[in-house]
Amino acid sequence: MARVTSKGQVTLPKMVRDAFGLHRGTEVEFELEEGRAVIRKRVPIEAFAEWEGLLRGKLPGASVDETMEMLRGQRPEDGGDR
Repeated sequence: MARVTSKGQVTLPKMVRDAFGLHRGTEVEFELEEGRAVIRKRVPIEAFAEWEGLLRGKLPGASVDETMEMLRGQRPEDGGDR
């Protein structure tokens, strides 16, 4: 059980911090979903930067959309079986 302080702060239980890899300085995001408060660990864009362009020129098709269409097949509304 956690309690909100006069400053609006809450201490996350250790098991929650450990489970999600939350450390001092980790950024989190809050959203309201169906009457619930949801907290998510923010993954900085830099975490994805090293992967940017990794598959460029290695996948068939000229775009992500074309590649996904090739992998999934035609959509039912396009006359496909999917």
